[in-house]
Amino acid sequence: METTRQNKISRLIQKELSEIFLTETRKMHGTLVSVSVVRVSPDLSIAKAYLSIFPSEKAAEILESVRANAKTIRYALAGRIRFQLRKTPELLFFIDDSLDYIENIDALLNK
Repeated sequence: METTRQNKISRLIQKELSEIFLTETRKMHGTLVSVSVVRVSPDLSIAKAYLSIFPSEKAAEILESVRANAKTIRYALAGRIRFQLRKTPELLFFIDDSLDYIENIDALLNK
């Protein structure tokens, strides 16, 4: 169960990461990266960000690129939240495939 502080920090990180990815993906036409959920550990040292990537064919390639640039993204995030948090959590990125799962279930139900 997450505490109120964890929820607030999760929402803050999600909002700021979304803005960072929005500015970066404007350079890559035809690609959209959104942050669907951020979960913060109880000691606030690790943040797991789940990314929804469109088109899903490029998801693995984009996720590898994001993971390779995780330190740069953390630095950009730290610059944005420096007045709200003393220490920026370590960022771990995962693919959020819930939309693909829902699409698959709908296709199976329509058969």
